[in-house]
Amino acid sequence: MSYGGPERRKHPRIDGKFVVSYRIEKESEHPHTSQTRNIGIGGMVLTTNRSFSSGTILTIDIHLPFITEKMNIKGQVLESKEIVKDLIYDTRITFLNTNPNSIKTMNDTVSYYQNYQKNFK
Repeated sequence: MSYGGPERRKHPRIDGKFVVSYRIEKESEHPHTSQTRNIGIGGMVLTTNRSFSSGTILTIDIHLPFITEKMNIKGQVLESKEIVKDLIYDTRITFLNTNPNSIKTMNDTVSYYQNYQKNFK
């Protein structure tokens, strides 16, 4: 998914494939496991196996490097875009009510990968 317009994000994102479990909030379904396409303090793009309506609230567990515990975050779907017909969707998510420890961990992860990517370009 390539966007050629002006950057509208408030926070930088890194391209990265981190393991994520997600489910619709307040539903008893089993969580689905997938991976991120990109991630930052404000949100992420997640590869999903279905389309979600804009506004859907997801409970998300993110497994980031450098920490042993998974981070639990709530996110609101902005858009699901079909990539492979009826199979793969890129789902844009904005994070809701992120706690300060999660913000610090996410910021540290983004900073580390930004510096790493700069050194190998």
